[in-house]
Amino acid sequence: MTQQIFSQIIRLLEKSFIFIGLTFFSGVFGVDSLGIVLPQSIVSLFRFSTWGISAFLVLLLWQNTLIKISQNLLLFILVAIAYFSFIWSQFPDVTFFTSRDILMTTCFGLYFATRFSLKEQVELIAFTLLIGAIASIFCVVALPNVAIHSDVHAGALKGLYGHKNHFGGMMILMCLTFFALPKENLKIYKYFGMMFSVFLILLSTSKTSLVISLLLISIVFFYKNFRWKGKISVVLLDVGILILGCVSIFVFAYWVELLTGLGRDATLTGRTPVWGVMISRLMERPFFGYGRGAFFAPKSAYAFEAGQAIKTGWIPPHGHNGFLDLAVDVGFVGLALFLITYLVSFARALKRAYTSHNPEDFFPLTFLLLLIMNNVTESLLIYQSNIYWVLFLTTTFTLSQKESISEDNEDEEMEENYMMHQRHSYSNHN
Repeated sequence: MTQQIFSQIIRLLEKSFIFIGLTFFSGVFGVDSLGIVLPQSIVSLFRFSTWGISAFLVLLLWQNTLIKISQNLLLFILVAIAYFSFIWSQFPDVTFFTSRDILMTTCFGLYFATRFSLKEQVELIAFTLLIGAIASIFCVVALPNVAIHSDVHAGALKGLYGHKNHFGGMMILMCLTFFALPKENLKIYKYFGMMFSVFLILLSTSKTSLVISLLLISIVFFYKNFRWKGKISVVLLDVGILILGCVSIFVFAYWVELLTGLGRDATLTGRTPVWGVMISRLMERPFFGYGRGAFFAPKSAYAFEAGQAIKTGWIPPHGHNGFLDLAVDVGFVGLALFLITYLVSFARALKRAYTSHNPEDFFPLTFLLLLIMNNVTESLLIYQSNIYWVLFLTTTFTLSQKESISEDNEDEEMEENYMMHQRHSYSNHN
């Protein structure tokens, strides 16, 4: 009995650590959110505690860590290139200083995927974002300067997440996780979380978040209601990728008309001139880029050039496109490693969604779709220490583990069938 109580306490501590870590990575303690009112020492305590505890636990579980590395070699090569990019960085001090974020997110993602099943992951993510959403509502009254925009987006709700678009993105993620909650959870809890998240998206006035959420929910319902039962063939996988490709082509081909119809600037609020500068400069260092965070580092001539292209005098902190930011950071080599890893994970997620009747098995697929859509106009890959990159790492590690287990089970099943056949043949012979 004592050992059982001790195990329950340890598990509760682990879940509490994941809750704190996910809250930190979601941006609650950023410079534009609670970081405004909290002492910097408190924020640093959250940062280094998350990093230190994650690193310790990953080393403690070193055997599982080595297995994850062997199963996701290309992803770890990408992480290594990003970390060691201070060697060729234009601003090596900036790159080296921010490289701690890479180690922190990797360690946390490894631990999260190793110690928690997909079912537990979905439940913890949903609970974390629900608490963040409720706390955001309380902050509207207690700390309106933190929770409500007073700038050009005056009146828009940003909650505890620093910006209305980021807040909207968190609410999309919350909606998807509540949609994917395991069957053991109460339906009233599930539907409340979904409706609450959509309500907050509307309060954020983030039209991008609203469009993405509606599109993703539609895709999920399609997968859930019209999927083909049984084994996944290469043809079905190709169809899934083709559907994703068609959606992407539609968005890219008609984005001017779409955005104009939504009352937005056809240049994506100045993003396209910045992208033009980034692409032209990327051609000068195409293989390994300028080093992580160096292109838009303080006092960077390239960041100044991008600001001049906008003609507003404002110098952007990043390129507002995750793929271009990844490319200028670690070059086409790093971008290719990410895309290969993503496509492999997408194929595994598609297979899992189609072959399962459990709601949580839809989460990897919907999250990977969200990751792609959000990174068209935002930078949410290896930029700083954000929850999207953490969950991408966690999802990739979890899917590779699932596939490995499935292959082992299939081998055992084949071996068992073979032995039964041999016994049957022997009986008939006698």
